[in-house]
Amino acid sequence: MPEKPDSAFKANADCTPVETFPGVVRRTLTSGERITICEFALAKGSVVAPHTHQHEQAGYVARGRLLFEIGGEERELRAGDGYLIPGDVVHSVTALEDSIAVDAFSPPRLEYLDP
Repeated sequence: MPEKPDSAFKANADCTPVETFPGVVRRTLTSGERITICEFALAKGSVVAPHTHQHEQAGYVARGRLLFEIGGEERELRAGDGYLIPGDVVHSVTALEDSIAVDAFSPPRLEYLDP
């Protein structure tokens, strides 16, 4: 049986901001046995360089406009648009304006957990 977290709730203000790339700030909102949820704030012009990871990543643009490249396919997404990045697929993101994206990772991103 999974261990019960200290709290089922976490305020955004209580999340530690971590600059993952210049102009890109991650806040880990919550994480469980099978999933991690993060908010990414991207300043206009910031770039998440092409990379891969084993985790499946699904998310949506909460605010702004982002240019995604996933597995060689490029698409501009706006607030309310979603995306899916399979594990081990090369992807990158460029912020076309100040933006917020919310991502779910499975399995959990243990390196994203607050110490």
